[in-house]
Amino acid sequence: MSTAKEPSVDDKNRQLRRLREEAELGGGEKRIEAQHKKGKFTARERIKLLLDPDSFMELDQFVVHQCAELGMAERKALGDGVVTGYGTIDGRLIYVFSQDFTVFGGSLGEMFARKVCKLMDLALKVGAPVIGLNDSGGARIQEGVASLAGYGDIFFRNVMASGVVPQISAIMGPCAGGAVYSPALTDFTIMVDKTSHMFITGPQVIKSVVGQKVSFEELGGALVHSQTSGVTHFIAKDEEHCIQIIKQLLGYLPSNYLENPPIRETHDDPNRTDEGLAVIIPNDPDKPYDIKEVISLVVDNGEFLEIQPLWAPNIVIGLTRLNGRAIGIVANQPSYYAGALDINSSVKGGRFVRFCDAFNIPIITFVDVPGFLPGLEQEHGGIIRHGSKLLYAYCEATVPKITLIVRKAYGGAYDVMGSKHSGGDINYAWPTAEIAVMGPHGAINIIFRKEIEKAKNPNKKRGELVAEYRKRFANPYTAAQKGYIDEVIEPTETRPKLISALEMLATKREPRPMKKHANIPL
Repeated sequence: MSTAKEPSVDDKNRQLRRLREEAELGGGEKRIEAQHKKGKFTARERIKLLLDPDSFMELDQFVVHQCAELGMAERKALGDGVVTGYGTIDGRLIYVFSQDFTVFGGSLGEMFARKVCKLMDLALKVGAPVIGLNDSGGARIQEGVASLAGYGDIFFRNVMASGVVPQISAIMGPCAGGAVYSPALTDFTIMVDKTSHMFITGPQVIKSVVGQKVSFEELGGALVHSQTSGVTHFIAKDEEHCIQIIKQLLGYLPSNYLENPPIRETHDDPNRTDEGLAVIIPNDPDKPYDIKEVISLVVDNGEFLEIQPLWAPNIVIGLTRLNGRAIGIVANQPSYYAGALDINSSVKGGRFVRFCDAFNIPIITFVDVPGFLPGLEQEHGGIIRHGSKLLYAYCEATVPKITLIVRKAYGGAYDVMGSKHSGGDINYAWPTAEIAVMGPHGAINIIFRKEIEKAKNPNKKRGELVAEYRKRFANPYTAAQKGYIDEVIEPTETRPKLISALEMLATKREPRPMKKHANIPL
């Protein structure tokens, strides 16, 4: 007969506290110190920065891996390399998982993946955003196919959650191989400058296979993905800045597709007019200006969260507010490629329009577009296919769509940029608007080619014909006469006009034909 003393209630409570302390240490003090030396926070420190004080509720703290191969049976850590749970940001429910680089390098195994999947399943049931704080060496090699299966299970849930709840990925360390696909499937990706990297195959593999020598930063650093590839939407100067961006972004978003974005109180007069708008457009129609100056003068308090500012800068996208209501902005940028649409800007704008539509965010479009960018590279690169993505997105969107043509709207680009014909609800134009099949110079060179060649002074003749064409065709009034422009407005009254239209469209409902799903030209 055993005489061993049964543990008391106090003993059991002490054991629980000891296990919690062990879990919270992750990989231990030395590895935490190494993480700090790299300028990085730990998984738990990041969650603490992100969520409201004392709001985090952890799930699956005592989960451990089930792998016995390659010496793993003796190497276990509570939590298995990822911290999962829920809490609040500004009082709103948020689900979060934070990969712990101090435990097995943050590598993903079967139980790690199960924790993340459980969290995402809860988020879908409840209808709340999911934030992933990524800092991982990738698949856990020792677990083999179970690790790959774990990634696949997460990818599937990313797709199921797409358009249902917002998904935000913060890359705060390495993110390699299969690990990059989950962030790519989410709505927004934020990278931290100098400490985060994303790539499918690392520098060593590239060197051995194709003989190219490249550094981690050159291959998949934050600047590369912000400026060249377009993979990431924001570049943060450090981890604290990254957390701030997440919070700022969430402030514009609803918790799920059934809700409207939160309305914030504003002290900016909805009837405010601004004389500065009257002098932004240059007298010379071919002279550039910054469309962001127009945006800042119109929106609440000049606040504008620009998305992907360094990639495809010929189109500007971002989130802001009008009279407290969250809106998405899409705008051509005349100071880059004269605002012409190309492959990258079409993809950038199209994806953002679809995001706004998914989460009930009205879209306001500022148009100054001379057309699609010409050239062999664009044509062979598939500008027809990629340009169609932007057109498709506008036609598909059922949220309120308000468009303002501030200057040029030529050719097919006029149709693509939120025109009445692609479903625009209210379409305004400034008196400086030029709406035509093509610009005056191109048009008269085609229509009056022979007359110009025969003229004694071809340059003078061309100038006269350009002036006549601009007067007759390059204005907003022909389109207004046909009802394609609802109202020609003075620049100074832009803000109250947009707010009035936005308020009027607040209860808009627009059914679409029943179908399994459409087939966007990917």
